[in-house]
Amino acid sequence: MAAASGPLTGKVAFITGAARGQGRAHAVRLASDGADVIAVDLCDQIASVPYPMATADDLAATVKLVEDTGARIVATQADVRDRDSLKTALRAGVEELGGRLDIVVANAGIAPMAGENAWHDVIDVNLTGVHHTVDVAMRPMLKAGNGGAIVLISSVMGLVGLGSPFAGSIGYSAAKHGVVGLMRSYANLLTPQGIRVNSVHPAGVRTPMIDNEFTRKWLSEMTGAEEGSLNMASAANMETVEPEVIADAVAWLVSDSGRHISGVALPVDDGYVNKR
Repeated sequence: MAAASGPLTGKVAFITGAARGQGRAHAVRLASDGADVIAVDLCDQIASVPYPMATADDLAATVKLVEDTGARIVATQADVRDRDSLKTALRAGVEELGGRLDIVVANAGIAPMAGENAWHDVIDVNLTGVHHTVDVAMRPMLKAGNGGAIVLISSVMGLVGLGSPFAGSIGYSAAKHGVVGLMRSYANLLTPQGIRVNSVHPAGVRTPMIDNEFTRKWLSEMTGAEEGSLNMASAANMETVEPEVIADAVAWLVSDSGRHISGVALPVDDGYVNKR
């Protein structure tokens, strides 16, 4: 298939947590807009996470979907908690795709919401992993001198408090709040160099991280919803959307249409934060 032509033609995007869910949606959308993709994912289980995490087969499926758009993709299993592993994966992708890097989507995350012993893991992945992602990516971007755009995927729980007794839930909210601090710091550092940095804050997104037996049970306990349902619209006053909705917002932010936007925490939440 011929390469896709669009607003991101000629650009290269680095996406973490790309094997499924939001990460896959970002990869496919940016590829459809013309970007080549460097995709990484752990493709392994973390002990404190009570639902099945992405696999190598999931990452292979993302590769196929991106290639179907006509874009090129370099996909690697790498752990955002391991800065050296992440740097190696990114460097290999940049070299294979022509030596440039224009877009970063720091998407990798876990949600062990009912985990009693999940604090360190959720902070390490959802906050330190985001820091590692930007830290290793900004250097080749600055060296290339082409400017670019970085989007950090946070959550509405990074803008409002989450009342929960579980270490996993508290750590999730703390990490997602921390992402806003990273975004603002990096925006101040990098915007003068032509690299825009923003965060996106989805509400309920229908992905395997949320739509699974364990998270549905936690939601039912937290909200009183019927166990087994994902009806967060009525249970938590929050709409659920497909991951492609969030990918649309990210694609807009990283395109020329968003060229004057930096340092912004953008909710994509049907007004959930405003209602709080």
